[in-house]
Amino acid sequence: MVNVGLIGTGLLGSAIAKRLLSKGYRLTVYNRTRSKAEALEQYGAFVADTPMHVADESDIVITVLKDSYALEHIAFGINGLIYSKSKFVLADVSTINPFASKAIASRLKEHGIVMLDTPVMGGPQLAEQGMLLLMVGGSKEHYEMFKDVFNAIASKVMYIGENGSAHALKLALNLQIAMIAAALSEGMLLVKAYGVDPMIFLEALNSTYFSTGLSQRKGPKMVKHEVEKSFALSMMLKDITTINDTARELNISLPMISMLEHIYRQASKTDLADKDYTAIFEFLERINKLD
Repeated sequence: MVNVGLIGTGLLGSAIAKRLLSKGYRLTVYNRTRSKAEALEQYGAFVADTPMHVADESDIVITVLKDSYALEHIAFGINGLIYSKSKFVLADVSTINPFASKAIASRLKEHGIVMLDTPVMGGPQLAEQGMLLLMVGGSKEHYEMFKDVFNAIASKVMYIGENGSAHALKLALNLQIAMIAAALSEGMLLVKAYGVDPMIFLEALNSTYFSTGLSQRKGPKMVKHEVEKSFALSMMLKDITTINDTARELNISLPMISMLEHIYRQASKTDLADKDYTAIFEFLERINKLD
């Protein structure tokens, strides 16, 4: 069976790791904060001291990192992936700028390393169940080589095209999530300000064509400020910023998400930054003095 490495054991990374271990893969993990990686030892993972050590033990290395800067550090920094003598493929699950991803893939190619961009949709719970949507950009030949690994963590795998293309698609999808969360929040805020229970708004919305998974599953918890964190508000800000940076590089205007960046940036300066991204509703309540 293929030996797998995983770098970045936050909420999503740890969930992917547990899924791979449950499917029988030999897994070597690394995290900058070692204790987060060590928490996976009880499930059968081996903990490495450096990214290079992960690559030494792996046929494929999966990275689940905050941004392109973290990926560059893991790849090219001290004891980085490029110093490994092993022949491995890098699969980057991180949500990053597609132009940055393409540039990193090009630099890695100079060191004989093939990189695939493999971002996913779905949170930690779906990752543990192997129910993610996984998108692939890069060499189709190398994607085919590790298809079984991808199928272990995803119920649907889509090959998109050249390096960067999967990350571009991922940003477009995250744009939808951010906008839906904001629209849902403003709808609930409007009825609350008038004196109508936001739960009634959700019941009405979820009875229509415009119902969403978010309005169904997270909406009621948003009203009660009881949403379990699946993706931090501060991380959503990071993705929105990346979306807008990418739009500027493409020389296109995305006016709605540009305006939303300002709101998420203000919310990220509060104690809501580490809560779920849907805490944007709570932030809007606060600035309107309706909390």
